[in-house]
Amino acid sequence: MLPLKKGSYVAIVTPFNPDLSVNFTKLTELVEWHIAQGTDGIVACGTTGESPTLTDEEHLAVIGHVVKTVNKRIPVIAGTGSNDTLYSLHLSEEAEKLGADGLLLITPYYNKANDEGLYLHFTTVADKVNIPIILYNVPGRTGVNIPVSVLKRLAQHKNIVAIKEASGNLDFVLKIAAECPGLAIFSGNDSQVLPVLSLGGVGVISVAANVFPKVFADMCRFYREGKVAEATKLQVKYAVFIENLFTEVNPIPVKEAMNHLGHNVGGFRLPLCAMSDKPKAALIDAMNRLRD
Repeated sequence: MLPLKKGSYVAIVTPFNPDLSVNFTKLTELVEWHIAQGTDGIVACGTTGESPTLTDEEHLAVIGHVVKTVNKRIPVIAGTGSNDTLYSLHLSEEAEKLGADGLLLITPYYNKANDEGLYLHFTTVADKVNIPIILYNVPGRTGVNIPVSVLKRLAQHKNIVAIKEASGNLDFVLKIAAECPGLAIFSGNDSQVLPVLSLGGVGVISVAANVFPKVFADMCRFYREGKVAEATKLQVKYAVFIENLFTEVNPIPVKEAMNHLGHNVGGFRLPLCAMSDKPKAALIDAMNRLRD
């Protein structure tokens, strides 16, 4: 069983000042807003948090700041994955010391690994920490898909409790649910929250919740309460917005959306840069339509 709260976890953005330093004042504001809006948990320093361009010191400072600000009101999951196992272990151990409630570990990317390498990568970290681990499967970005046979082995580890499943393949989600009953499933795609919940999933780790946190918290809560029609209505209503949120690489559109709504989370560190005009206009139009 997942020893963490079910529901909507926001993969929170990392706000930047005009000089592209981390804006910790804004980060505090965002955390407090999410808690007030009913967000069930916060993932700090995931891909949406631009972790690839944070220094080690910034990475741990962001995690520590979120942990301190949340102050145990909701779970904080630290993104500490890497394609370097020992580096991931280092970040994970430091995040645990900072008080993170769990870890999100992405599959090794670029150098990849065979099945045994994947198993050893995750268990090397799991053996050395004492907080829950959520595996992160997103083959569209990493080029690696964790086979069900490997997930079955990983699910036997006491510290590996869940998976953020972002392959987009519902048949694969069904196989995980059928063959890895001890592994809780979070949707890694905002467009598939309800389908994943219907297959026994426990929630979503969401990009879109940065913009509409209450919507995704309500969506998960409605489903848990048996209000499937209400949950489905939200999934359908926000479908066009979600589609436009991923027309360029995440987190470019979500930061543009937040800035448009006045959250002032700043810009991007290269190689990420401002959104192209046409997709940005479509994104803003999709948000404006939600107000009608």
